[in-house]
Amino acid sequence: MPTLPWTAPSGATAPTGGRIEVMASAFTLTSRRHTFRMMRVSMALRKSVLTSPGALGISLVARPLRRQYYTLSSWTDRAALDAFVRTSLHREAMRTLGPAMATGRFTFWQVGADAPAPTWEAAHERLAAEPDRA
Repeated sequence: MPTLPWTAPSGATAPTGGRIEVMASAFTLTSRRHTFRMMRVSMALRKSVLTSPGALGISLVARPLRRQYYTLSSWTDRAALDAFVRTSLHREAMRTLGPAMATGRFTFWQVGADAPAPTWEAAHERLAAEPDRA
């Protein structure tokens, strides 16, 4: 799966003024044998993000030969992101994929609501500063 470019949900609008929440994650699988499951679950989660209240956009990067997967998303606020994380689909995905994860890194930051979509360059810089979670 190549990089899936930034996609905004139909009709999504950032709040006027204020700040929005951005989240990036990086995962490394323990083995390439988990690749198909990771990609299947990632696509289901992406589809769910695009219909989630408060979601403003998402992009995914898959490097299956390196066992690396990245997500980048933005939300109207942290409460909207946290609500998505608590959905049954996301909880089941983490339960299913958790044992296949060698490492994971997460980073969160805020930008002005009128800022352009977050970039992978900014996400990778922020992820590089985060410790791996095994």
